[in-house]
Amino acid sequence: MRKAVQQIMLGTVTGNEAAARSTLKRIRAAGYDGLELNRFMIHPSSMMVRLMTRAAGMPTGRGGNLNWKELLKEADLSVISLHTDLGSLEREAEAAAEEAREFGTDKLVITGMYRFDYGDEKAVRELAARLNRAGEGLKQMGVSLLYHNHNVELLQVKPGIRAYDLLLSETDPAAVSFEFDSFWFTDGGADAKDWMRRLGSRMKLWHITDRGSRQKGPAMTPILKQDSVELGTGNMDLEGLRALAEENGIEAVVLESHKNWIDKDPIRSLELSAKWLKERC
Repeated sequence: MRKAVQQIMLGTVTGNEAAARSTLKRIRAAGYDGLELNRFMIHPSSMMVRLMTRAAGMPTGRGGNLNWKELLKEADLSVISLHTDLGSLEREAEAAAEEAREFGTDKLVITGMYRFDYGDEKAVRELAARLNRAGEGLKQMGVSLLYHNHNVELLQVKPGIRAYDLLLSETDPAAVSFEFDSFWFTDGGADAKDWMRRLGSRMKLWHITDRGSRQKGPAMTPILKQDSVELGTGNMDLEGLRALAEENGIEAVVLESHKNWIDKDPIRSLELSAKWLKERC
């Protein structure tokens, strides 16, 4: 099973060529095979985009000014997939497909929708239709389309039917596959393993982090706040999830966390998680 790091973790440690080179070297030394890139992080982004991502706890940094093809080649890291958004993909499908191929990957991943009501049945059905059209177009170009979930897909569009139910049933398996994020569905109160069983072979990539707590000083009422933590230090059933991921035949596991890193250091965090991955994947 190939092991990768999501580029969103690296915004603060790839701001210039020297920092990026050092970071990628440590990622490779930790045992990872590659990165999952974001199109908005490998091209120069506007100040507004940088401010918005920073406010969301996911600073992109200035890595968009770097030559990622050369840096990755030098570090002996491959590209697992390329994240994009559906609107951009619909406007420039050929450019996105060509960029994916240039990076050596045949996978483009939709990262969810912005300003979108996942509780609106009509809107979700229309989203599924858009994914089908985009996926079919990419298929003709030799590229696969995957959809990446967060937790909002667990909203019910009507009693007993969730948005993710519709995305599974309304999309064409020949055109749309999935990158399943087990952390977000666990965070949303769902049984991630049950959903992985339902995805089966349509689950091509697995986004992983653990979920647990770090006590931060004394509290009047000692209730721990849940957040992402390094693999093996939380309370998710990662072993059970791993077994299902392997059963589904996934091509790679991708580590992603946005904050709450040990020592507030994303590299230290991914190095610690690498120990769990090395032993089990």
